[in-house]
Amino acid sequence: MKQKKMLALTLSQLKQLYRNELPEIVRIAEQSDGTESFKQDLSEFITGQTDAENEAARQIRLLIEYDGQEVHELSTDEQMTVSTLSLLYGFLTGDLEEDIETDLFLDIFQQFKRLQSLAAPLPPPQRVKAWTERWPSGLNKDVQLIRAKNKERILHALIQKIEHRKNTVSRYRFEEGISYEEKYHLVEEWWNDFRFHLAMAAKSPTELNRFLGNSLSAETMYLLSRARKKGMPFFVTPYYLSLLNPRNEGYNDDSLRSYILYSPQLVETYGQIRAWEREDIVEVGKPNAAGWLLPDGHNIHRRYPEVAILIPDTMGRACGGLCASCQRMYDFQSKRLNFEFDSLRPKETWEKKLRRLMTYFEEDTQLRDILITGGDALMSQNKTLATILEAVYRMAVRKRKANQERPEGEKYAELQRIRLGSRLPAYLPMRINEELVEILRTFKEKASVIGIRQFIIQTHFQTPLEVTPEAKEGIRKLLSAGWLITNQLVYNVAASRRGHTTRLRQVLNELGVVCYYTFSVKGFEENNAVFTPNSRSMQEQREEKRFGKLNKEDAFNLSTSLETALDPAVCIRQFLKIHHLPFLATDRSVLNLPAIGKSMTFNLVGMTEDGKRILRFEHDGTRRHSPIINQLGQIYIVENKSIAAYLRQLRAMGEDVEDYTSIWNYTEGKTESRFSLYEYPDFPFRITEKMSNLEIAE
Repeated sequence: MKQKKMLALTLSQLKQLYRNELPEIVRIAEQSDGTESFKQDLSEFITGQTDAENEAARQIRLLIEYDGQEVHELSTDEQMTVSTLSLLYGFLTGDLEEDIETDLFLDIFQQFKRLQSLAAPLPPPQRVKAWTERWPSGLNKDVQLIRAKNKERILHALIQKIEHRKNTVSRYRFEEGISYEEKYHLVEEWWNDFRFHLAMAAKSPTELNRFLGNSLSAETMYLLSRARKKGMPFFVTPYYLSLLNPRNEGYNDDSLRSYILYSPQLVETYGQIRAWEREDIVEVGKPNAAGWLLPDGHNIHRRYPEVAILIPDTMGRACGGLCASCQRMYDFQSKRLNFEFDSLRPKETWEKKLRRLMTYFEEDTQLRDILITGGDALMSQNKTLATILEAVYRMAVRKRKANQERPEGEKYAELQRIRLGSRLPAYLPMRINEELVEILRTFKEKASVIGIRQFIIQTHFQTPLEVTPEAKEGIRKLLSAGWLITNQLVYNVAASRRGHTTRLRQVLNELGVVCYYTFSVKGFEENNAVFTPNSRSMQEQREEKRFGKLNKEDAFNLSTSLETALDPAVCIRQFLKIHHLPFLATDRSVLNLPAIGKSMTFNLVGMTEDGKRILRFEHDGTRRHSPIINQLGQIYIVENKSIAAYLRQLRAMGEDVEDYTSIWNYTEGKTESRFSLYEYPDFPFRITEKMSNLEIAE
């Protein structure tokens, strides 16, 4: 049966499908004395019918094993009972007390059908190529023509906005008596100034709609109006709005809209949003959820021994736009992050506080990697960013000098990697000016002398449409400073469409950007609309990403070349050509597990009444973790959406759901190994095994 038809079945139609295609399972249920008897008979049937090592058989046995068990669901921190096959028994025998979503029984049906058939063949390269070529980039000429018209429309709207502004001291104002044509030329000139876009960003639904040519539906406007009444911030720059396509023809911009338009679930839950990464919740004098002791405030976040995040008390606490699936949405909710730029300018006390924060890194035995983010690291003014980098440099010098007095085996880890986390290359590439490039270049030159080896701009392009001529130039400038650029993708529904991620890898690789992580959306209810099941991540990894896979030797050689390349873009293009690869599959698909880091090693152990999969996760075995993981036991996460609901959503977006048929089969995952470039270099000495700033109760 076609997927499209199956997704529309009623419960009674679905029961008939079981009778027609799984008669043995129905017979076992009808002849059993109860749930336990049903599970026992099922187990015997599977043993007699299939190879014991068959993946499908292993999966059914796991569902049988977990049925009736109580597990601790980590994201909600609550106990839950797994009742997958108990519910199936009730469904097949007519003993269900109330109607249940069909999604549960659709997924179970697919698991039993796997017993009857061979594994589906992987899609051929021609098919993946066709999926990939559906998605244009912002460098496509047709896209640029539409963007040019968008820009012209927005320029006229900006003139109106400036004319009606009450703030007469703004640098972006018109002198009395100038003509409309002169105003247009002025605004066109200001367009190239990133500060203009920050000053003129749309901050209300009405303004957003005006910039988009009044193209938003009444339903969308009502939802955004509700969001504003609840205190949700709006902040979208004219530049980013010029990427959207409000016309009924041309490129599909769902991947852009899903970042700036809020879902009903997000609006409904705003005000009760919790921190998925529980280690980000810090209480003075107490260890966080990962066991790390941190300085006062919210400036340092940490879950791993080697790396910690620094969030400055500067403009870097702000962003160039609010992403609808932002992992720090709860910080916007509490007003710790906002778009009130004047209040975020560095205070006189910031430099003193910065020195104290650097002491934390300096005196920690294991920290060797600092990620400066926010907010957004590049939202800080150049002078402020230079101050932060200088503080990092001096800390690294002091830590290195102190090590000279420590014996072998007792030395501390020295700073090896510095990263700046920023979405501005996609949101506002005009921010990357020559002064910034010079600051980055100068810092790298002197920091390299003291042993810092890796300098990385960690950015976030969500779609090929964000890779515009302006973004291309920004990338070129950053690479010219000698810093590498890596990309993180949030694998939401729009980004998860067939071929979309392979196309993004292609476009970014061509410009010299190396892909780093592909993140599953965290599963709280506010993100329901954008959540993609982890089975789709595994399907993409196995069926699409495989065409860019590198063997261990090639990965090592490429990493070595990139660390010394004067032009990473040329280096990557040559590598792709020599090895006949369409892109580099250097990114790892992962889910951020609450408090314990990233992983994609999981097994399906059950499903909820509404068909959401219950996954049992293991830790990423390729890296060191906080010792807290030794106390956590098995990790269970309930996904935010059923496979069936996800497929219906894709169909509503115009996708052919038959292209995704094999998604049901991906019931287990394994975390990919890290690309060589992302491994920490070895020290020329032995460091202590002692972990400082750690407090874990027995």
